[in-house]
Amino acid sequence: MPAKPDYSGLTAVFINTTLSPSPKKSHTNTLMDVLRHIMRDAGVSIQSFRSVDHDIAPGVYPDMTEHGFAVDAWPEIGKAVLAADILVIGTPIWLGEVSSECRKIIERLYAHSGEVNDKGQYVFYGKTAGVVVTGNEDGVKHCASGIVYALAHIGYMIPPQPDAGWIGEIGPGPSYGDELEDGSRAGFDSEFTARNSTFLAWNLMHTAHMLKKADGLPSYGNSRKAWDQGTRYNHPNLG
Repeated sequence: MPAKPDYSGLTAVFINTTLSPSPKKSHTNTLMDVLRHIMRDAGVSIQSFRSVDHDIAPGVYPDMTEHGFAVDAWPEIGKAVLAADILVIGTPIWLGEVSSECRKIIERLYAHSGEVNDKGQYVFYGKTAGVVVTGNEDGVKHCASGIVYALAHIGYMIPPQPDAGWIGEIGPGPSYGDELEDGSRAGFDSEFTARNSTFLAWNLMHTAHMLKKADGLPSYGNSRKAWDQGTRYNHPNLG
């Protein structure tokens, strides 16, 4: 078995899109704690946000106070996201879908889709992201697939095994981390969830490390700045 890597110098932002404000318990946060523990143990610096605790306006612009809202907490959170090497979004499942807070965060991330980095690439190039999902009804893969697509579309590099989740029996019942009658914790004995959350944490760090070491992706063929200046990269129909 190879030696455990030291990923000191990497940074990660975790955004929990639970509908429960602090200090109420969040089952999604309990599973996200697994990734945070693994990453901190590897030297990663972490910032965490519970989106519902912040007055984040809905919208698809970087600062919604410029578009009719009196208050918008996203600009400060967005700065942390843009500065981080890794983004982890956590969501509960409601009616088979991601939470309303999760959709709002994805829309606010999309607000930066027109920005570019120093290479002229879209601003999320050179960063990686993954997803954590919890609930007590079916839909982990469905929810994760939508989030992963959105993150890839705006420029994040998606690692192998980009999601981890846990669901209990369909209908009312214990959620991840709830204490059961025998004193155990719901979901903690799931080999599948334990393995996937571990693989997700490490694959995010491996991908972030490779991207950082390589100074992101090469800029030939994907620079929005060069495209706007007339470079067509030998496109057969445009010359």
